[in-house]
Amino acid sequence: MNESGGKGNTTMYRILFALGIALLVANLLGCATKNYVHNQTAPLIDHTNQLEDKTAANNRQIHDVDDRAQAGISKAQGAADSANQNAQGAGKAAGDAQLSADNAVHRADTLESVVKGLDSYKPLADVSVTFGFDKAVLTSDDRAQLDTFAAQLNTAPSYILEVTGGTDSTGSAEYNYDLSQRRADAVVQYLASKYGVPAHRFYLIGIGKDKEVASNDTAEGRKKNRRVEVQLLSNGVGAQTVAATGSR
Repeated sequence: MNESGGKGNTTMYRILFALGIALLVANLLGCATKNYVHNQTAPLIDHTNQLEDKTAANNRQIHDVDDRAQAGISKAQGAADSANQNAQGAGKAAGDAQLSADNAVHRADTLESVVKGLDSYKPLADVSVTFGFDKAVLTSDDRAQLDTFAAQLNTAPSYILEVTGGTDSTGSAEYNYDLSQRRADAVVQYLASKYGVPAHRFYLIGIGKDKEVASNDTAEGRKKNRRVEVQLLSNGVGAQTVAATGSR
């Protein structure tokens, strides 16, 4: 091998070596770059994944809350509808009961006009309850007096009840007629509902302010006139015995 040939080979080796070194450096740089990029982007990817997981969890919670809220609303609406239906049913039943009572109760200006053979009826007992000004509601004291009175009904044969409502002189005659009727109705409803007195046994008379039992010139007199008087009468056998124990 000549000298020129040896030098050529040496030069070739150097070039190949340099290329190898360059490729190695390039590979090392590429790996370093990839590692750098990976190291920089990995936390971002992890953070993004965490955000997506949190978002999904939040969405699930929102849906759960919405579902529970809708269920609660539906349940409340159902309860309200049921309560409304029950109230309507109770109102209708009360209205029907009132209508039946109104149809069966005798209403008249005087007892003589509707009761045949009134002379044969004997008074057994009576009671009088008073009302507040422009009121038609029974007080606890009124109910107690009616309870005592009603205790005699089971022993009274073939009885009727004359229920007379009155008012004081305050207000118009028309208004007071209506008020006296409402007061009489309050007594009838109490006796009918608590003691099962049949409606046909009642004879209601609303006299308004036409017949006073005391002077309307004083507060005490007007209070006495705001009353309902109930009289128990019977034409049956044994009426005299009941009358002897009745309160007058």
